[in-house]
Amino acid sequence: MTRPSLFLGLAAFAAAASVRAGELPAEIKQTGALKLTVNSTYAPMEYRDPKTNELVGLDIDLANELAKRLGVKIVWSETPFAELIPSLQTKRADFIISGISDRNSRRETADFIDYLTTGPQFFVLDGHEAMAAADLCGKKVGTTRSTSFPVEIEKWSKQNCEAAGKAAIQYVPGENSIDVRNQLKQGRIDAAVQGSETLPYAQQQEAGKYRVVGEPFAIGYQGIMFRKDDAALREVVTEHLAAMIADGSYKKILDKFGLGANAVAKPMMNAAPQ
Repeated sequence: MTRPSLFLGLAAFAAAASVRAGELPAEIKQTGALKLTVNSTYAPMEYRDPKTNELVGLDIDLANELAKRLGVKIVWSETPFAELIPSLQTKRADFIISGISDRNSRRETADFIDYLTTGPQFFVLDGHEAMAAADLCGKKVGTTRSTSFPVEIEKWSKQNCEAAGKAAIQYVPGENSIDVRNQLKQGRIDAAVQGSETLPYAQQQEAGKYRVVGEPFAIGYQGIMFRKDDAALREVVTEHLAAMIADGSYKKILDKFGLGANAVAKPMMNAAPQ
């Protein structure tokens, strides 16, 4: 699904573990801190622990380990998902690691270092009549409006519903994944779509509430998003991420959140096919 030319040089990554990594930009070195912002409604990627209210998640652990290796601290902030990209563009954030998908439409002003496989997946309340994805044709399906999922749902519907003479899926927008799940529980929608990396956590937190329908119907990657004119920061972060993959610390973090199967073999630049 990805072109070989889009992969960053594996040899360079392997060497990063034994050779001094590139330099941080002067401003970050001077302050000794990274400014990072997340949308904390996308468990298990980033969320507030319901018991402690602390900011936790896979992305939080990855970023903290990267910062440790870079020798800097992180100044965290939170923002709605739709404000993540503007936060990067206005330099309120040095880079974005917040469950954000690598997409062609986002690469005009930014580059992605892809670090996790993902894909949209249908789910329903347990007990719903739908047993296969095709059973959702003509039904109301909700997902977060600011993600790539509305487009993926429309594409899937055209190929699998309308092409078969069935009614199209009726897309219903939501503000975030929590809002979408609430709409599902309130009966306002028949089914919902979230990234495959989030559903095991949702099923664990609300046991017996949700049932996945079918496999992910598209393949993509989540990436760390950098401004295109910030190549130095992108390169040094990528070197350390490659070293984390090589020494097993990356896999340990993914396994902690039950997402070892979503691991990538190496960081990839702008590799998603969408």
